[in-house]
Amino acid sequence: MVPATRMGWTYAVWCLRLQAAFRTILACTIVYTTTLYGPQPLRRLVAYPAYSYLTTILIVSDATLGEALRGFWHALYACIQVLILSILSLQLIGPAHFSYFVSSLVVALCAFVVALPGATHLMSKRIAFGQIVIVYVGTAIHCAEADELVLMHPIQVSLSTMLGASASVGAMLFPNLFFYQKASLAAVLSPYLAYDEVRQMCQKYAENARKRFDLYLNAILSRDSSAALDFILQAKPLAEAGEKLLRRIEHKQEALLWERPTIRSILNRSRFSVREKLQEVEIPLRGIAIAATSYPSFPVAMIKKLQTDALHDMKRQIHDKLEQLERFAPFYTRNKKERSLDEAFWSLETIFPEDLLACFFIDCLKILQENTEAVEECKHECSGIKSSSGSQDQSNFCTKWSSRLLCIIPSRTSLRFALKCSLSLGLAVQLGLLFNKREAYWAGLTIAISFVRGRQATFTLANARAQSTAMGSIYGILCCFIFKKVEDLSFLPLLPWLVFTSFLWHSRMYGQAGGISAAVGALLILGRKHYGPPLDFAIARITEAVIGLISFITIEILTSPARAATLAKLKLSLGLGSLQECIKDLVLFENQITLVGPKLRQKQNKLKSHVNKLEKFIEEAQLEPNFWFIPFNGACYGKLRISLSNMGNLLIIMSNIIESLSLVLQRFKPDSEKLQKPMKGIEKDLEIFKKKIGNSLQCLQELASKKSLAVHDKHDIESGTLSARENGSRVLDSEKEETERIVDSFLQNSNELSNKIATMTGLIEDHQKLRGQVTVCLGGLGFCISSLLREVKEMEKEFQVLIKLEDPSSHVIV
Repeated sequence: MVPATRMGWTYAVWCLRLQAAFRTILACTIVYTTTLYGPQPLRRLVAYPAYSYLTTILIVSDATLGEALRGFWHALYACIQVLILSILSLQLIGPAHFSYFVSSLVVALCAFVVALPGATHLMSKRIAFGQIVIVYVGTAIHCAEADELVLMHPIQVSLSTMLGASASVGAMLFPNLFFYQKASLAAVLSPYLAYDEVRQMCQKYAENARKRFDLYLNAILSRDSSAALDFILQAKPLAEAGEKLLRRIEHKQEALLWERPTIRSILNRSRFSVREKLQEVEIPLRGIAIAATSYPSFPVAMIKKLQTDALHDMKRQIHDKLEQLERFAPFYTRNKKERSLDEAFWSLETIFPEDLLACFFIDCLKILQENTEAVEECKHECSGIKSSSGSQDQSNFCTKWSSRLLCIIPSRTSLRFALKCSLSLGLAVQLGLLFNKREAYWAGLTIAISFVRGRQATFTLANARAQSTAMGSIYGILCCFIFKKVEDLSFLPLLPWLVFTSFLWHSRMYGQAGGISAAVGALLILGRKHYGPPLDFAIARITEAVIGLISFITIEILTSPARAATLAKLKLSLGLGSLQECIKDLVLFENQITLVGPKLRQKQNKLKSHVNKLEKFIEEAQLEPNFWFIPFNGACYGKLRISLSNMGNLLIIMSNIIESLSLVLQRFKPDSEKLQKPMKGIEKDLEIFKKKIGNSLQCLQELASKKSLAVHDKHDIESGTLSARENGSRVLDSEKEETERIVDSFLQNSNELSNKIATMTGLIEDHQKLRGQVTVCLGGLGFCISSLLREVKEMEKEFQVLIKLEDPSSHVIV
């Protein structure tokens, strides 16, 4: 089974990569034939085929029709911006006055103007940066031809850009004659749509989720630990594949809006999220995975108390639900609420410590089956804002306009980004012109497409671009030497190279930056003519590219000196801070939940964003040179990321359980004196838990926010002050006892609440079933509390390893 699955995965990856390469080859072929064999007037207008290729690679690589249409719009917007700026500046200054210094200064100023608006898409800014470099470097080189440069030069640059953008859209409109996995005539003859790709990925995810659910359920129902471990190990690669599918769906979902556009959907993109719908299946599955991997031995004791038929019936119902998901279409939503769990799951009355895991498992099953929140969100999306009150409409209207005004007004981040782009491009153009006047374009163009909002791993990105540029250029030189006598066939060697770069694009070592640089490096030599000897051009271009990268690194270090390891540490600190905020917002009563719920979900999404970025920077830091810095401990940071992710998932499930518990308790008159005492006890236990875990996370965050973890003399994980250099084992034992005391107190109050509810016989119908629901919800909360405390202890151990790495003489107990 494993080899077959591996072969299927390999086949699917090859199909995706070959399809992307085929579209790239098709778009580059359109540019090649137009610029070399098109009519003479057209060739004179598109005088910069190099930038046509660059625009094509930026847009078409790993794209669908929707993404190509979006890229076309961004290219058009960039052309309008640059045309206005360049014509005005050329008219005011005059092309004859553009010396090297003036050209560099104008490049810097125009780049600042383009980069400043926060609402402009990064793709549009990158294309505009490249156009600015070509316009003003060309003006500096050909300043003697003053009369022709004012209008024709910017127009030629814009038309060359739009040729690349149009070729990208044309390549996406070509039918799916090859590399399509389903034998459907309509699918084969249709363009390469994001709609079809998202639908296929949804089907694959549903199949993946069903297999994982089966494996986790089999593990929990196993009679021995070895069989359970085997099931868990089989599910691990499936979980990784499921996460990759979700990320790819998120990456593609904006393209859906461009394939079926409406004015409302384009302006209000937050209303549409395929990944969020699937995430509501993923989170309870992760909870079930945590339950399966947390139990020390099998069989699980409490599972014996449940009816096996009920579990198998639940399995069948969830299978039916996932089969419906396999027929998922991104523009259709569910509007039918799933029925509740079978009464056989609610026959529990008393919670014992060994029952916590099984209670949590049942809670995850309930969330997975009912998914009430997902159904309500789907209904909300289908009905728009019909259920909103007038005041809510007014507040939403004000919020939308305030957010749009904030996009227009430059923020501190936008100013920093604009300053960084301006200085980098200006310096690169100045040094490039001084070194080689004729090929000075490439110093600026190399970094024009490199800018990213926020901070980035500078050395990793520069290294990938430098190596890939050299690889592509050397490949082009070798092919020119081989096809020296048949120059008309020199384009053919590009076909295997573009296939190779499609794999390079998705590699960890080179990534998107390396894939673009490698493809462009070969295209500029094999896709053009009349640019001089290939060897001389390649050497000059590589040198200019290095000049540009040196300028880029210099300005990055001066404005935001950030290594990938530093960024990983920063994201770890921000993730710990977000985790604290999520824990602070945990409440038990329904009126508080109504107020805090949406805010809590926003903070949970923020935490998830930090965890995803932390994973990215960990991968980059492991590839980054250490220089004189302390080696990056990728294993420790990886474990910390997993703990942070697990805690985020537990908090999401915990908030769902609290909502369900509050809804059930409403039917028992929670204001009555009988229930007030145990409910206040549970609330007090929750506050003690929040205080304890909050103190620990705050101290971990303070450690992570320091430049060196070795500076810890004022921090202790439990109290915030140094108190444990000696008697470490005694401290750890007391911490373990305190954790057990919190959980035991919570269980005692929970059982008291359950017993009080049992005495209210006859007040409501189905009281026994509702009492069982309360019991299982409280058991699930107890498991979440104990698991969160356990995860914090694991994080403390990893921090101790990091501290010892930076300061081997340290003996602080973390």
